[in-house]
Amino acid sequence: MSRETVTFSQGFELSEPRKLHWQKITDPEAKLPECPPGTDVRVLIPDEPRFATLWNKFSAEGIPVRRLPYLVEQETISTLENGGRLTATVCESHLSRQLPRAFPRITGPAAIAAREAFMMLWEAQAPAVADETISVPVSELVPRAWHMYLPFPTLNPAQAEAVERILDSDDHLVVVAPTGAGKTVIGMVSALNTIFEQGRKAVWLVPQRSLTAELDQELEGWRKRGLRVERLSGEFSVDVERTRNSDLWVATTEKFEAMCRTVSLREALAEVNCLIVDEIHLLGDPTRGGILEALLARLKSENPKVRIIGLSATVSNADQVAQWLGARLIKVSWRPSKLTWQLPVVAANKEFSQVDAARTRLATSLTRMITADGGSVVVFCGSKRGVRRMALIIAGDRGVNIRDVHPDDLDRLHEACEAAGIGLHYKGWDHKLEAERRFRARKLQILVATSTVAAGVNLPARAVVVRDTEIGFNKLDVATVQQMFGRAGRVGAGETQGWAFLIVDEAEHASWQRRLVAGNTVHSQIGGSLADHVLGEAVQQRISTVREAERWWVETFAYQQGSESQQPLREAISALVDGGFATETHGTLQPTDLGGLTARMMVPAAEGSSMRLALSRLALPEGPEEAEFALISALCQHVPKFTQASVPEDIKIAVTRLLAARGDLSRATLRPAELPAYLPGDVARVALLVVANNSMAFQSGIRHIGGVPYANLHPILEEAPRYLHWISAQGPLGTVPPWSAIVAADLGRRVRWRRCKSGRGAGRLLWMCEQMSTPAYAESTVASLWDAATSRGIVSPDWLSTTPPKHCRLVGDDYMALLRDRATSVTVNLESDRVTAVGPAGSVLAVWTDKIHEVVRMRGTSEISVPMPGVSGAAVFTRRGDYHGIGWLAKYSRMHAVNEG
Repeated sequence: MSRETVTFSQGFELSEPRKLHWQKITDPEAKLPECPPGTDVRVLIPDEPRFATLWNKFSAEGIPVRRLPYLVEQETISTLENGGRLTATVCESHLSRQLPRAFPRITGPAAIAAREAFMMLWEAQAPAVADETISVPVSELVPRAWHMYLPFPTLNPAQAEAVERILDSDDHLVVVAPTGAGKTVIGMVSALNTIFEQGRKAVWLVPQRSLTAELDQELEGWRKRGLRVERLSGEFSVDVERTRNSDLWVATTEKFEAMCRTVSLREALAEVNCLIVDEIHLLGDPTRGGILEALLARLKSENPKVRIIGLSATVSNADQVAQWLGARLIKVSWRPSKLTWQLPVVAANKEFSQVDAARTRLATSLTRMITADGGSVVVFCGSKRGVRRMALIIAGDRGVNIRDVHPDDLDRLHEACEAAGIGLHYKGWDHKLEAERRFRARKLQILVATSTVAAGVNLPARAVVVRDTEIGFNKLDVATVQQMFGRAGRVGAGETQGWAFLIVDEAEHASWQRRLVAGNTVHSQIGGSLADHVLGEAVQQRISTVREAERWWVETFAYQQGSESQQPLREAISALVDGGFATETHGTLQPTDLGGLTARMMVPAAEGSSMRLALSRLALPEGPEEAEFALISALCQHVPKFTQASVPEDIKIAVTRLLAARGDLSRATLRPAELPAYLPGDVARVALLVVANNSMAFQSGIRHIGGVPYANLHPILEEAPRYLHWISAQGPLGTVPPWSAIVAADLGRRVRWRRCKSGRGAGRLLWMCEQMSTPAYAESTVASLWDAATSRGIVSPDWLSTTPPKHCRLVGDDYMALLRDRATSVTVNLESDRVTAVGPAGSVLAVWTDKIHEVVRMRGTSEISVPMPGVSGAAVFTRRGDYHGIGWLAKYSRMHAVNEG
């Protein structure tokens, strides 16, 4: 008999020398083939009454058979044919087609993965044994004074094992445990140990903003008991003083890295003694992994006293991650509930719509099956609109009349889903928090969500259905699927078993089965953004020579995994030098002012170079509307987040109609036949053009703008101010055309404060409101200052009074310093071959022709004269961010009525 062998990513070999015939059966009329004596025969059947006859038959024949609730896979793994080679044959799910068809059989590694997947299900249905879970009283391991900060009086086996290691040494730790094992408590003890035993600060990193909110809520009790917990994420400005005084920071990885690049927080960062990294396996995430890797490489090499506590779901190479960090590895297999997963299959088809419809039918059937048994279900979809469509179809399946209800009619959609006991969960959905609360309280039986719920939001259920194998344009990875699966059978929901289903088509079934059996392997992702991390280290003055950069590279996980060549590093340094972000002279590496700005704003260097090149090639605009359109087009063409922003097919006509009208709703009248084709980035262009030309559209509670769902525009409007600020801050540097800096400054603030519904030229007044609010209070104060100013007819910050207005957070000398740094006193005179100007001390004068521009720093308040033959424009930028331009740029000196100017 042949011997089939394969090496999986874990490094162990598997083979099959036996006679073997294993079947998953979902047809109560099924029969087994004749099997030679000595064949290992096993059968899994659904735990349903209609399979009782089959159960009795197999049992009477002495065939090992086990019942599996919710079995939907039909698969055969056997060595009885094909010359004794191990083969696997899977059938289309009976929930998708009444007469499922079998797909071509597979051999080799794919067949061995099928065998291992069968064994997992088989062992999960082994006869129950007495529960050996032993809870450990908190008092046995944790100091008495800490008890009130922990959520439960006992620790489960996973928590007890980890807590003991946390308290008996100062070693770095990597704790690997299944989702649902209670890793939050492990993080809590790590933080308490640092705060109380060492008198130092702790930082708790989570991968997403939504998770900072959830963890912050869990730690609210700590605040009530006197601990100072500060939540830090992209949507909140940092109060430097409050942050310095805090005991614990809860932050996203990106926010913490941005803080590390902020000079004003260096002293507070030096007080950090423990870094808790939730989901440390996200080192392998293509988007976030590089930032986390660079951060950890820096800490372990330059701040070895900072203890790293990595919390991770199950990964196959956890030992490699721990070795890289110099950490002790704690691997825990205990889980409070059993979890089984299956891969129900739909047929592949050249027509995407056919496969999509099959996925929808199958997801609906799985949901019906679980809920009919009294269970709760989380259905994961690959897009926000997919969530809405899936929720609506399930609502119809549950008897709700959904005729004429469109997935983008949000009010009627919510009404229909509410009637069906369905909640929706995605960023931008108005009822997201309500859905969370009601699903936890068991008042909703079904939650349809994007991957946000998978990443840690604690919304457990009996079953999980993953409808799509892609999120947007990206393929799902094993780590994300495992996180999704981990929502099933959470003990907090009263479930002792969890059931997870990933819907796959026949072409991807074998691949997914093999990957899930092998487990998630973490691979370094720093290579894709290496230049950004080298620049970040240089800005923090941790790298000042090429030799130091080489030593830093050796500390990365990429190097640990075998990327020992220095060539990628040299290419990254060359890219920084070529892009103007750094200089390199005789081995000395120095960030430029542009490099410092780019690193602090977390703008990828490659995107920055592309945008600057695009702006430099633009013809000099002849007016504000042309300038804004050119700036927006360049931005949306060269920032991948904007280029890749997508909308459903049936919304694209509305997008192109608005684009043709340049965001002006009153002009969006073209018929579909007159419209251009939709291009990548068009929805981002429309989002920004509406702010530029129709800001009154942003009314409270807005759902659609010109037929485009606000949910599609919102992510763009949240991200754009960072890029626009990066452009505007380059005005004094002379690294972008000066006109683009002023236009970006005005547009960026109007986007950020769009609820103020401000017209062109409002940027300076909004800037003044920001300055008077201070960063810590901007979110709560800017709108109040704006309303107070505009109600009095104030259209610019150029008032004469020296008395701080109501709500102003600046007093005394600070307010007077702000008044001096306005562009109020600026004068600029343009002659045929020179420019003369007067402005506040520290200001910069920018002058340009239609081909070149240059900047000159102004000394004191004396007049400056700059010769430039053929000069066509000039502007002054103050050191605090105000500006004054001449010609059509004067339109940005004061606010105009909406649609004026």
